[in-house]
Amino acid sequence: MHRVPTIAVLSAGAAHGALQLLGRRFGSTARDRRARLPGDELVPDPQLVTNHTITIRARPDAIWPWLAQMGWHLGGFYTPHWVDALLFPENWTSLDRLDPSLVRELEPGDIIPDGKPGTAHYVVAQAEAPRMLLLKSSTHLPPGWAEKFGARFTWTWCFALTAVGNGSTRIHLRARGRSDPWWLTALYVGAITPADFIMATGMLRGLKTRAERGARPERSGREPLHQEHYARRDAERQPQTRARSASR
Repeated sequence: MHRVPTIAVLSAGAAHGALQLLGRRFGSTARDRRARLPGDELVPDPQLVTNHTITIRARPDAIWPWLAQMGWHLGGFYTPHWVDALLFPENWTSLDRLDPSLVRELEPGDIIPDGKPGTAHYVVAQAEAPRMLLLKSSTHLPPGWAEKFGARFTWTWCFALTAVGNGSTRIHLRARGRSDPWWLTALYVGAITPADFIMATGMLRGLKTRAERGARPERSGREPLHQEHYARRDAERQPQTRARSASR
């Protein structure tokens, strides 16, 4: 009588376990996962580390501009169009061409938006064109969670580009994250890790398709980033956060 529900539960558990594994390491080797990458020290005791790799038939200097135009309402993140439409309806679809007005000379402190001002964004921690881009974020939390629940979430994204001969490049994408309290960590590990199999690998495949196509750059009509809007919204939020913390 209970055979079908039991099989369903076991199947769901096995599928979730498989997605956990794929979300952590799809495309990477044991050597990749053991390697030290820039930014590892920024999250010294991570509760989760993911590693994904892909080889693209293009030189690092041909791939770098795609990273330099990434961002919300900029070039996007090259995830599949259905992902953009389903999960991020307020964002615009990722560009299929480079836009010269959006490609930036990234420097430490620059912002790469992952939402409208006052929401999530990355800060460039290190940029060594065309070999390495290191991003850090502590803003990927729902509004008010830091003040209500003491929630904290810090994570890094490192894109390491290595020329591998024949005009190709191997990209190693590593994320390291640490969060508080425990239930946020459980949510992150339980839900976001499997999603990373779709998001991170989809982004890398989208990057590969675009870089290998080599389409001529073309202006998209999108406005270049005004990152002072993000900096100002952060400055407005910080006094509120400090005041709530002091009152506890």
